[in-house]
Amino acid sequence: MSAEYSQPGAEPFTQRSPRVVAARRLTRRPEREKAGRFLAEGANAVGAALEREAARELFVTERAAQAHPGLVTAALEQGIRVSAITERAADGLSETVTPQGIVAVCDLLDRPLEGLLAPGARLVAVLADVADPGNAGTVIRVADAAGADAVILAGDSVDPHNGKCVRASAGSLFHPPLARVRDTAAALEACRAAGLRLLGAHGYAETELDSMPLDRPVAWVFGNEAHGLSPEVLESVDEAVRIPIYGAAESLNLATAAAVCLYASAMASRRSNGG
Repeated sequence: MSAEYSQPGAEPFTQRSPRVVAARRLTRRPEREKAGRFLAEGANAVGAALEREAARELFVTERAAQAHPGLVTAALEQGIRVSAITERAADGLSETVTPQGIVAVCDLLDRPLEGLLAPGARLVAVLADVADPGNAGTVIRVADAAGADAVILAGDSVDPHNGKCVRASAGSLFHPPLARVRDTAAALEACRAAGLRLLGAHGYAETELDSMPLDRPVAWVFGNEAHGLSPEVLESVDEAVRIPIYGAAESLNLATAAAVCLYASAMASRRSNGG
């Protein structure tokens, strides 16, 4: 199916068409906050948005419509407006060098902290002052893969609806419940109130990961790429934990460290529960 089926006889929208111009504004955070919408680019993200029923409009080139007819059909079946666009319009909506030609306008995904953590939550990822959108998106993807119950972006962390973050999450942004909280202390307290032990990933901690019992409910707290966890956060967590370095590398980057910690907890929990 090509996108023209959604608007018979109409010419594809160009980069100057009002709907494309309005969508392009969503690449800027103030406009996302104002509109309550963001852009999800690429087949993975669009497919996840449609599964979540978070998409409100789909822009697609003829090339992309032919490559992903199932996504176009799914959007039409949900009553979503599907708009054919030119390749130049797709370039304008994209923040990548090689656009896929398919972009969804979606509702913002973050939820209030209150009620985010369901009873019985066992694994939560907290990003405290994480600045790089690629890192944040990758941690969200890892948290999703590890079966995390929620992801919380706290303090001065990047907007998870940032285009680079959305792409790095590879569709996972639409899966685990997500919250943004300026007050890091409130985020940590919500985890503690949900019965989660707070473990801070810290490269200079005395306690090593392989000496920790990890089969109990836990919230892993990850800090800023350059500065790590703040002294205030380190004082607030139940224990700071470091990943042992067995080789000559000085350290692990944030996303890799998060993957090790989250999966260590996820696998320990599954073993203890016979999963």
